[in-house]
This record gives sequence, structure tokens and C-alpha cells, in this order.
Amino acid sequence: MDVEILARIQFAFTVGFHYIFPPLSIGLGLLMVLFEGMYLKTKNTEYEVLAKFWTKIFALTFVLGVSTGIVMEFEFGTNWARYSRFVGDVFGSPLAAEGIFAFALESTFLGILIFGWNKTKPIMHFISTIGVFLGSMFSAVWIVVANSWQQTPTGFEIRGEGAMARAEITDFWAMVFNPSAVDRVLHVWIGALIAGAFLVLSVHAYYLLQGRFVEISKKAFLIALVVATIFSLSQLHSGHASAVGVAENQPAKLAALEGHYTTGPGDLYLLGWVNNDTQEVTGVKIPGGLSFLLHYDFKTPVVGLDQFAKEDQPSQVNAVFQTYHIMVAIGMMLIGLTLFACFMWWRKKLFDTRWLLLAFVFAVILPQIANQVGWIAAEMGRQPWIVYGLLRTSDAFSATVTAPQLMFSMIMFGIVYLLMFVLFVYLLTKKILHGPYDEASTQPSVSTL
Repeated sequence: MDVEILARIQFAFTVGFHYIFPPLSIGLGLLMVLFEGMYLKTKNTEYEVLAKFWTKIFALTFVLGVSTGIVMEFEFGTNWARYSRFVGDVFGSPLAAEGIFAFALESTFLGILIFGWNKTKPIMHFISTIGVFLGSMFSAVWIVVANSWQQTPTGFEIRGEGAMARAEITDFWAMVFNPSAVDRVLHVWIGALIAGAFLVLSVHAYYLLQGRFVEISKKAFLIALVVATIFSLSQLHSGHASAVGVAENQPAKLAALEGHYTTGPGDLYLLGWVNNDTQEVTGVKIPGGLSFLLHYDFKTPVVGLDQFAKEDQPSQVNAVFQTYHIMVAIGMMLIGLTLFACFMWWRKKLFDTRWLLLAFVFAVILPQIANQVGWIAAEMGRQPWIVYGLLRTSDAFSATVTAPQLMFSMIMFGIVYLLMFVLFVYLLTKKILHGPYDEASTQPSVSTL
């Protein structure tokens, strides 16, 4: 296996592992704000208990997110030196902005959030909770802006020639508000809020099935269900807007996402399989459906991969197609599950339907899968470009790094990340099994549904 493929696999692995935690932090941040806000409004101590309980789990995800995120920045320098030289001026600005405006905000208020329950006024603690939540949201903004610039670069000029060429910012705000940035930030935000909501739903559905902490879990479940329903539905609009933007700015990627090889009316595949050799797709489709989604007309032509040179097309179209369709399928499943749960709540049968609660226990994995495959589709669909139209991935990795070095570091990363994941699962499980109450004497008696 050559150096380029190994470097890409290593970075994909480290990014994928890191991306388990920031979405949970963002999603749990909103739920913490809602729980604490409900406590201030109602003075019901159960909401305070919920806020404290989920703050502990938030802290766990925050620590793992920070520690795994640092590794990626080192990889830019070790494995992707030529890429770092090319985009250093551009990438450095949003990363610095993240540190100054986002991480500093989040970490400053985090101390008050965790340790200030009995040391500050309730309103000050609530403001700190909001500050931590906004910090996590702003952090996502700058990271996604940097990545979006790779997808749709604007606000720069190329200086130097050959191997010494590099992009330099000429218009900071044009770089920030590049054509794909807003749509992608919203899409990432919503995906994160869904992930956090489903973690809360999963844990409290488990408690309800066990007959533990029933009353407090009903309150938490309903609040999380409202959040999950609103943002699952919102993701429909966000996803559509993102697809339209991709069609305008990265038509080759859209063609790969939908397996659309020949320019003409685009079919919308509900599921299928792409044969990269014959350039054919077999599966269940809506004829002209892609054209309708993009142009509200079933016959409007959609640019196909035939309009691009072979070397400018994604090489693994089927992988891009499958990951994208998995993301869409999961999104529809989450909408169906949350809407059905709302219907059962309206009929006053939600907490008596054990199979539905069991479904929510296991549904916690679905937003995580959707977030992961969505990023895979976005990044693989951009290939062969690491900066779209400007720098090829094959020209971006470090010339001095060898395959054995990458293999050794990948094995070491795998061992360390496995240990970190086991520790995360152990601590998370321990907190969940203990329950939201700090002392056994304060826990209400076990009841049954």
C-alpha cells in the first residue's frame, strides 16, 4: 500500500474517532441549557438533577474531543507537509479564530459549569452553561469553515510557483462565507444536536424500561424528543440546501453521490449499487427524481461524470454513493421514529410502549453512523482534490514520510484509541448505571411502568 493511501487512511481514522465526541458535546450542551432553564423557571429540583447529571457526561465527551482533536493538527505537519504549506495561511486563520473566540469561551465557562453549582448564583451558572454551549457551536463553525474552503475556495490568491505555490487570504470574510460554508455549518450543527438528543433519549428510555428514575426520565425524554423531532425534520431542509449547493459548486461530487454518469435528466436512487467499471447503477429509483429535487422539473438535465476528465472524477463512486445513501436513509429513519413517538405521546401511550422505548435505546448509534458516513461521502466525493480544483491529494502528502512509518504510527494510534474508547465506554456506562442522583439516599424508590 502506497504512502498516499496510508496517509489518507490514518487521517480518516483519527478524524472519524475524534468526530464521535464533538457532536455529542454540542448536542448535550443544548439539552443542558434546556434542563437548567426549566429548573430556573419551575424550581423543580428534578430539572436541576438532570442538568447536573448530563453536565458530568458532557465533561467526559469534552475531554475526549479535545485530546483526540490535537492529534489531527500534528498530522498536518507530519503527513501532509505540502498541503500545510499550500493552505497554511488560509487554514491558520479559522483555527486561530477557533482558539480565540470558541475554545477560550468554552473552556472559560466550563470551570464555572462543572465546579460552580454551589459557588455562584443560579443565573450566573445558567449563563455559564449557555457560554459553554455557544463555545462548542462556534468551535464547529471555524472547523467547518476551514473544511468548506477546501470544498469551495474563495477570497484568496495563489503566490509562488510549483512546489512553493501557496494560497494567501485576500478577503477574510469571503473565505469565511465561501459558497458552501453556511449550508455545511448548519448541516453539521443539526447533526450534532440530533446526536446529543438521541443519547439522552437512549439513556432515559433505558431507565424507563428498567423502572428506575421513572418520573425524572419522563421529563428528560420528552424534552429530548422535542429537540430530536425538530432537528430531524430540519435536517431535511438543510440536506436539500446542501445538495443544491453541491450541484452548483461541485457537480462532479453530486454526480458521484447519486451515481449519475451521463448528463441528462437525473434519476433519484432510493437504494442501489454502482458498478464503477460499467458505469451503471442497479437499484430502486424514481425516474427524474434528482432533476425534480434540484430544479423542480423531472426533465431538466443534471451534469454527469461524463463532463469531467477521468483523472478529475472520484475513483470510488460506489463508496461515495453508498455512504451518502446510508446517511439519507438514517435521516429518514430518525424522522419516522421521532414522529411516531410524538404520535404515541399524543395518544398517551408513549411510556407504555416498551418496544418503542427499546428502539430508542439502540437508536443512539444511528446519528453517529449518519455523521460518520456523511463526512466520508463529502470527503471522498471531493477527490481527487484535497483543495477543490487547486491541489490534488496526490500532491499534498509529505515526501519524506515512508509507508513503514505510517503503518507503525497507525498501529500505535489504533492501540491508544482503543484504550481511550474502552475507558470512555466504561466511564459512561458507570455514570449511566449509577443514575442521575448523587447519593443513594436521595434516589426515589424503584417503580414500574
